[in-house]
Amino acid sequence: MQPPLQADVREGAPSTSLRTGYNTFATANPSRGGRGRVCSPEFAGVSVTSVLPKGQVELLAAESIIVSCHGSPMIMTTQATDKPMNDPANPNKALWEKGDFTRIADTMRESGETLVQKLGITKEMKVLDLGCGDGTTAVPAAKLGADVQGIDIARNLVEAGNKRAAEHGLTNLKFQEGDASNLEQVPDKSFDVVVSIFGAMFAPKPFDVAKEMVRVTRPGGRIVMGNWIPNDPTLVAQILKISSNYTPPPPEGFVSPMTWGVEGSVIERFTAAGVPKENISFKQDTFVFNFSGTPAEFVDAFRKYYGPTMNAFEAAEKQGKADELQKKLEELFESQNNGARGQVASKSATGTSIPATFLRVTVERK
Repeated sequence: MQPPLQADVREGAPSTSLRTGYNTFATANPSRGGRGRVCSPEFAGVSVTSVLPKGQVELLAAESIIVSCHGSPMIMTTQATDKPMNDPANPNKALWEKGDFTRIADTMRESGETLVQKLGITKEMKVLDLGCGDGTTAVPAAKLGADVQGIDIARNLVEAGNKRAAEHGLTNLKFQEGDASNLEQVPDKSFDVVVSIFGAMFAPKPFDVAKEMVRVTRPGGRIVMGNWIPNDPTLVAQILKISSNYTPPPPEGFVSPMTWGVEGSVIERFTAAGVPKENISFKQDTFVFNFSGTPAEFVDAFRKYYGPTMNAFEAAEKQGKADELQKKLEELFESQNNGARGQVASKSATGTSIPATFLRVTVERK
């Protein structure tokens, strides 16, 4: 066996994207086991090194990753899998079908509508919403008159999305199951706009995801992604920081979804798919979660209804630390709640309103 990977994790150095024969992204975690050495035995023999930008060493560490999807905190290890999308053993599919995400998505509707208004979507455009959930951005896009196709890996969310479309009378909106890294059911150059807000960033094989998004976008069209940013001081990155002490090591093949929030990684993936660097632009934006109850009740909603957060607490319970995790998350949600102070626009002046910063990526398909 080769010696453990020696990884250069100097803060401030240029970022380097990793692709190996094992499709592995591995970095050292200076907070666990010492600086500059990967401690987890599953990474022994991986002959790659990584240099990360300042501030991202800890959050993109190989030991654990806590991220967010559709605005929700979770424990997740994204890895390549050969399991078919509809195989019940597909870990990505099983993860997103656990719990009742629609209970969390209800807190995201206002920001979804606000974001769609910024995208220049007009009547008769063809729009693909990838990793769409139950339609937080797909429904408002359809209300603008676009012909919208939503694709998500989770069957229960597809069913919920089609139910919402029927309730709104949107015959121009359809949801179906699919995998963002392999859109085999979608013809080339099919859409004017491809949207993925906290969705495709969590699919395995990120280079394949970028390639597929480019493939299904027509020349002259656009791709718009919303991706969480590692080490950001707002909600999502702070959930990661708190929860990282409770998580097990990731399996072999780990790729951090948070790398989609690093501009250099995004550029490399889309240029590999044939997009010139000058056609890729970035802007930081804000997504606000509005919940009618207290911050503590909002944490309870994640714990009871959102599959990945359920998994996080299950891991903490095995260590006898579930109450500790609950308390720390409640303190976080309380400290970042702007609802009662009126600092963030919300329909409820007494509820919970928490902003989170994300990286909005726009790719022009020439």
